[in-house]
Amino acid sequence: MTSAPLVRLAADGELERKSQEVTDWAARIGWIVGILLFLALVYWLMREGWKWRAVLQDDLPELTPAPADPPGARLALTGRYHGTTTAGQWLDRIVARGLGARSRAELTLSGAGVTVLRPGAADFHIPADRVRGARLDKGIAGKVLTEGGLLVITWEHGGRLLDSGFRADRPAEHAAWVGELGAFDPYEGSLVGHTSNTPEEGAP
Repeated sequence: MTSAPLVRLAADGELERKSQEVTDWAARIGWIVGILLFLALVYWLMREGWKWRAVLQDDLPELTPAPADPPGARLALTGRYHGTTTAGQWLDRIVARGLGARSRAELTLSGAGVTVLRPGAADFHIPADRVRGARLDKGIAGKVLTEGGLLVITWEHGGRLLDSGFRADRPAEHAAWVGELGAFDPYEGSLVGHTSNTPEEGAP
């Protein structure tokens, strides 16, 4: 007499437990789908922002191609290209003309300027008369490294002053580039610690 109700209660409990398991799975699937949709939305917004930034920067002229027969190299390094920004504004990223793509890079300094070869991305060349200097820094285009872990070359293109950041495989090589190109202060718009070779007016 007493066993039947107990069996019924046990059966009801088992059904409730199974129902709860089904409910939990439905909730989990809902959460997963929601997270995936959120990530897809974030990715889409990032892509649209990237495209819009490229449209705003469309007035930037085409980059100078790497010379076919450059003169002898004075300095060279291999490492990573971390991006280009408006000079002195490390978050104002330049994405037009392929400058927004991070990549491996091979840098060569010659009498013709700085040549940047990038496997899988567009190569470019900074003519010598457009190089404005170089400095050690720790961040560019949202990428933050250790203090002095980034070689930043300042150059002019299309009437804009730009900063391009590189990280050598051997960061100790950065100092030689800064010494060769000069320390440029983008906030002051002048070379720091270098004396101009232009004679003063009235000098013999």
